[in-house]
Amino acid sequence: MSEKKRIYCAIYTRKSTNEGMDQEFTSLDAQRESALNYIASQKNEGWTPLAQQYDDAGCTGANLDRPAVQQLLNDIKDGIINCIVVYKVDRLSRSLLDFAKLLEFFDQHNVTFVSITQHFNTQTSMGRLTLNILLSFAQFEREMISERTRDKMGAARMKGKWLGGKPPLGYDFDRETRKLKINGIEAKLIRHIFELYIRGNYIRTICQLLNEKGYTTKKYTAKTGKTFGGFKFGNSNIQSLLNNVIYIGKAKYAGQIYEGEHEPIISEEIFNKTQSTLAKNRVVRNADKNTKNSGMLNSILRCKTCDSPMFYTYTIKRNKHKYNYYVCAHAYRHRDKQCPARSVTAEIIEKAVIDCLKNAVTKDEELEKVLSVWHNLFVEEKRKALSDIVKEVSFNGNDSLEITLRKENLRFESKVDLKRIKHTLPYQRIPNANKEPLIRLLLVLAHQIQELLDQGKVDNFQKIAKWLNMSCARSSQITSLFLLSPDIKREILLSDARKIHSLSEYKLQSIISELNWEKQERLWKTLKSQI
Repeated sequence: MSEKKRIYCAIYTRKSTNEGMDQEFTSLDAQRESALNYIASQKNEGWTPLAQQYDDAGCTGANLDRPAVQQLLNDIKDGIINCIVVYKVDRLSRSLLDFAKLLEFFDQHNVTFVSITQHFNTQTSMGRLTLNILLSFAQFEREMISERTRDKMGAARMKGKWLGGKPPLGYDFDRETRKLKINGIEAKLIRHIFELYIRGNYIRTICQLLNEKGYTTKKYTAKTGKTFGGFKFGNSNIQSLLNNVIYIGKAKYAGQIYEGEHEPIISEEIFNKTQSTLAKNRVVRNADKNTKNSGMLNSILRCKTCDSPMFYTYTIKRNKHKYNYYVCAHAYRHRDKQCPARSVTAEIIEKAVIDCLKNAVTKDEELEKVLSVWHNLFVEEKRKALSDIVKEVSFNGNDSLEITLRKENLRFESKVDLKRIKHTLPYQRIPNANKEPLIRLLLVLAHQIQELLDQGKVDNFQKIAKWLNMSCARSSQITSLFLLSPDIKREILLSDARKIHSLSEYKLQSIISELNWEKQERLWKTLKSQI
């Protein structure tokens, strides 16, 4: 009589939580003991348990991202295992889709699957049918648990309870009461931010003032000891903070506002006034209008250094001349002055791209056809034609353009000299040097605007802009001159007019963006030497 072929059995156990794992005899031990008894009953069939233990404690059955499961699959590939034994089907997986994939994997490697409490194995068709039915109910149970959990969390949120996670700036989480409590120091900062905005400061200005004083976003230490937050403020941080109803003692769930269990930091009157100001300042974007005013390289041009898109913008100087630019979105958002492609004149970069396309070594008939009639096309036609042909233009800010065509993703790099491409927009010098320099007049105006805001005589930039007959953006730009160091402002106001007549507001922008006054004054000395 021939000896039975040995079947090496791997026992897999799982528990969803770590609760009770410090006991001498755990749920995993109970599952393994039952499996060993079953394997012993099949000893005559050649079944032998493997010494390797495949245990997952504190792991969900909703997915396969479990250490023991992955080790099990690797050992099956290596041919070590012939049979998988579990206490119940849902110990291995609660997902029907995942289990179907596992069964297919077991079949490919001639591995049998056995559930000892449900009395079936995958070697028979009846076993397969029963397995699929059980798995369907297991998945149904898991989905019901998820729904009950969501309903419970929703009900708690509607009662104004804090459900956990990182607490917002201004609050700390009290682990004993399970509620939010006010952080006195941070609460003062929250009130200061709301006050700054109501007084008429733009969000970008508030960010600059906070970062200048060394304030950061909420710093939070988790149970694991890992620290989160503590970054410089960005526009989105301030925007989110000003819209957060948590600061008036309320909770938001599914678009509805409910009374919260925590104490408010600001009054509803201040919050409502803030929302009104936000609504007034909100820019309603018109797609058709933006398309007409967008540059030819919009959605095409990218900053190679920051791996960020470059967007089209413009400025109007002295209400006479419009200057168009492409600006690196990353450098603009994070005020990164190290980016070599921080901004570039639109006309220059557009001409450089067209010149590169003309000199490109390619036999693209469509490209050659467009370039041959390029000067006869309208701006909208140029934009569309360029978008249809060019997929991406990568600009390193110095002397290189990398262009990717849409056809077959053909890519080529070309050297450019942007300094040699002349800017054709007019530049007008001040005709009469005896008049007060424009930069001095603008600085005086900036002080007057700031004084009106400080005294509360005006609520926002809309009123100021209306009085001055200019856009809100322009009035805010003028007010930014107030951020110059006292020594620089004193020199602009009191120095010989002839020395600063040729000083343009544009040249001061790089100094204004610097928060440190000592660095501002070093840049100012450099600028004066160039005048």
